[in-house]
Amino acid sequence: MPKRSPPDMPDLFDINRGLLRPTEAELLTGPDFALELAARGKGVWPVAGTDEAGRGPLAGPVVAAAVILDPDAIPDGLNDSKKLTAARREALFAEIMATATVSIASSGAAHIDRRDIRKASLDAMRRAAAGLAVTPAHLFCDGRDIPPGLECTATAVIKGDARSLSIAAASIIAKVTRDRMMARAGLVFPAYGFEIHAGYGTAIHRKAIDDHGPCPLHRMSFGSLKSVE
Repeated sequence: MPKRSPPDMPDLFDINRGLLRPTEAELLTGPDFALELAARGKGVWPVAGTDEAGRGPLAGPVVAAAVILDPDAIPDGLNDSKKLTAARREALFAEIMATATVSIASSGAAHIDRRDIRKASLDAMRRAAAGLAVTPAHLFCDGRDIPPGLECTATAVIKGDARSLSIAAASIIAKVTRDRMMARAGLVFPAYGFEIHAGYGTAIHRKAIDDHGPCPLHRMSFGSLKSVE
């Protein structure tokens, strides 16, 4: 069983085996800056949030972003990227890029097939954090796992994109970046409709694989693709 990073700051966060679990109230009210401000109150600053997009598709990369928000210039309306329209995500993407410190990394299909999607996702999150122009003192990571090899302490935050504004910002950057990459992939491999479904296993996508076979962007370790020669 893979090792998990131990709790980093048990005096600061309510951590159980390195996990920060959500309360029902947190999930109802949406993300806020409470985790970040609690860290700053303990002298832990700056802090970043990280999230990924694209763990589930049959094709394309998994993309991760890390974001350090400016407390005095937080864009209005930050939320879990899945709860926002594409137009709202694009608008917030521009605002985040203009006001925050941002880094983006990705793991492609070959990387995913070689290591598995979980490890490839965590590696992309690690590289995104490492690429920040300002080194964070602490990293809030969406999900249950802390990426190995970080240069700072970290906390795994379950449903973090619905609880932390920094993670929500990272989720938007990752989602918009990946959607743009898949739109471009649709121009390179027009037979698959990547610009429509972003590589997810829709009926249109599966039929295209049946008709044309996989392309270099397909994750050959995923589902029905395992049996495709």
